[in-house]
Amino acid sequence: MREGLVLKPESTDLLAVNRIPNLGESLSDITLNFKQSGAMGLILIDASALDEVERSFGCEAHERATNALGAQVADLVSDRLGICDMIVTGETGRNEIVVLVYREPDEVEFYRRELPIMVRKLGQGFARPGLRVGYPYLRRAAGLAIGSAAALRNPTCSPETQLRAALEEARRDADLSERIAARRRRQRLFDLVLEGKVRSVYEPIVDVSTHTVYGYEALARGPEGSELHSPAALFSSAEEVDLLFQLDCLCRKSALDGARDFPRESKLFVNVRPTTIHDPNFQAESLSRTLEKCNLRPSDVVFEISEQESIENFEIFREVRDYYGKLGLQIALDDVGAGYASLESVLELSPDYIKVDRAFISGIDEDPMRQELLRALQTVAEKINAKIIGEGLDTLEELETLGRLGISFGQGWLFGKPHPLRSDT
Repeated sequence: MREGLVLKPESTDLLAVNRIPNLGESLSDITLNFKQSGAMGLILIDASALDEVERSFGCEAHERATNALGAQVADLVSDRLGICDMIVTGETGRNEIVVLVYREPDEVEFYRRELPIMVRKLGQGFARPGLRVGYPYLRRAAGLAIGSAAALRNPTCSPETQLRAALEEARRDADLSERIAARRRRQRLFDLVLEGKVRSVYEPIVDVSTHTVYGYEALARGPEGSELHSPAALFSSAEEVDLLFQLDCLCRKSALDGARDFPRESKLFVNVRPTTIHDPNFQAESLSRTLEKCNLRPSDVVFEISEQESIENFEIFREVRDYYGKLGLQIALDDVGAGYASLESVLELSPDYIKVDRAFISGIDEDPMRQELLRALQTVAEKINAKIIGEGLDTLEELETLGRLGISFGQGWLFGKPHPLRSDT
């Protein structure tokens, strides 16, 4: 056989990876290898999730992300690639990575066992938390559907015709696999919500000047050791399968249930979405009864709404703020500075608390520019009578810097990891 094109880079850094050849420019090598081997296996990775990279960051960023994905594919299956096997991008206009492997027809075990093993290795590799597809462009994990096909050389057809048919078969296989996986994901989340398998842990919020606990933020956790353990995975999955409202309701319930016998004179910070106002259990009379059962007063509770969700519709945020404010609850604007914030949005929304994202706080003791930005935000907070909470504190130096800047509260692992408040939760 003629030597093919195998991508085996030593680095998956976006600037260091080799460019992946595309299917068109590799076509002569592909057809020649197919003719000589008499059979071909094909694995197709649907990378349409990278469409967003091109829309948001341009074609050069998209090319870098695609090449990085190709490098990740090569790293995952390099131990099973032969010298003539190839990794290419798909047909023009399609975001695909295609792995082409050539084995003779009598290598039955390869097509029966090895090809499916390669598909599984890719699926497991992409599911690893450390493997970030589209990083740093995509903020959330990108889903990649994987399909496979095999072809035996038929001399009555052109190799190009058989290649096209194999690609279509692999696309159908990827689509079917993704639909089956999506159904399983929905069923897992549906069962989780139905069975109430969400618990809450609580992270302390500390007064910067006295180093005493001011309150606790309730953080949702899925089943321990499962792929739905982290709140990011929980809510990402819920959004995908249209169970976001139901999960949000469950997380709020868990936050209050786990906070019974809550420390007096402490604030309970509960993450909510703007749609909370439509939950019958969180309207005036029902909410009052719920808080009473938990030995909580309305003044003990602060509802946190993320800044991203809030600025999508200022009016809805104000409606939530005013409605729950009349009941005696307070409102915090969360994630300020996480890529969406502006001083204008803080002024527009006038929350009781401004929670500054860890991106602003991390290393602030060594960064004069971050300090200046926080000073500006503190000036705005004072004008609207709001208190700032710095998130993600890891060091005493960061804490001391917040104190010098006049910031009221801090939160982070410096004060301990999140934990249950009751032994039976």
